[in-house]
Amino acid sequence: MKKRTECQVKICGTTSTIDAKIAAESGADYSGIVVEVPFSERSVSIEQATEITRQTSIPTILLFFNRSTDWIIEVVNKINPFAIQLLGHEPAEQLKILKDSLQCQIWNSMFLPVNINQQINLDEMIADLESYITAGADAILFDSAEYNDDKVRFGGTGKTSNWNIAEKLIQACEIPAFLSGGIRPENVRSAIETVHPDGIDLCSGVESEKGKRDRSKVIELMQNLQLTSNK
Repeated sequence: MKKRTECQVKICGTTSTIDAKIAAESGADYSGIVVEVPFSERSVSIEQATEITRQTSIPTILLFFNRSTDWIIEVVNKINPFAIQLLGHEPAEQLKILKDSLQCQIWNSMFLPVNINQQINLDEMIADLESYITAGADAILFDSAEYNDDKVRFGGTGKTSNWNIAEKLIQACEIPAFLSGGIRPENVRSAIETVHPDGIDLCSGVESEKGKRDRSKVIELMQNLQLTSNK
């Protein structure tokens, strides 16, 4: 079993320099910026992402969804983030090309259904996980996906997934692994003590409304985090 140490914090869905400052001042480790993702209420333009990245004092992660390799490289070279995070169906082959082409870290999302009774092929997910690691991923984020009829919402659901499955995947992960999906000040201790991730990633759990950060919730989250054991 991989030993877990201090849990890092990535606060995602940053839409302004003010919200980026709140994350930095609270002690968060990373600020996530969703860049030109049509279905996300927290998506910003390339120009906005550039300004937020320049103004914040903590590392930024740019989130992309099903973008071409050339587009990603162009945006990264313009903004110069600490890392990018792939949110969609990007294959391991694309991740490897990006890893060979960029200086920043490459993080990859994997998704678990919010319906805890939905069947999951754990062996298949572990095989996918290993393919991303082999391709050069620097971190993996296990997030929630919501399935409604023929539509799927990847991330930003505000809902938790099956933490028992997430714990198994995180223990199988040889690189830093983050837990995302429905984490908030009220359940952050339970999330960490159940799943034992290297980090947590959250958005709606520290917002007053979609796309607007709530300073008091961020402070409460960080205070509760200090009371948590991740051993």
